[in-house]
Amino acid sequence: MSHTPVIPALWFHTETGTLWEVLTYYRNIFWSDFETKDVVPLGQTPSENAELCDVFIFGQRYSFMSTQQAHHPFNDALSLIILCKDQAEIDHYWNYFIAEGEEYNCGWCKDTFGLRWQIIPENLDKLMKNPGAFDVMMSQKKIIIAEY
Repeated sequence: MSHTPVIPALWFHTETGTLWEVLTYYRNIFWSDFETKDVVPLGQTPSENAELCDVFIFGQRYSFMSTQQAHHPFNDALSLIILCKDQAEIDHYWNYFIAEGEEYNCGWCKDTFGLRWQIIPENLDKLMKNPGAFDVMMSQKKIIIAEY
């Protein structure tokens, strides 16, 4: 069987339909772990101005598209998980995403574009074996490892 990659495609909305704002936002948090290919202008589409670009976050390929007209907002049916090695890393991502986004329970947050993230420790499975861990997680927005 041949190798056929599955590439998550994320559709953003910006005022001008360009990806510059989207790419800058994610580059600012992921730094050297964020790569972009060439932005492909799609021109005037039924969604007005649109652009497309392949990006790599921690080496994982995504296809980003931005259109001027909003269509399909992100929702909880799709989230991206960041497995963090320690509390400092959790704080780093959490604080960035909620600065212009929203925080939810159990390590979930929404960024400025409405994309949902789960910012959790890489050893959450181990932490959840501790007595009372479920109640701790349910009481938290940002995960605080020391409370487990």
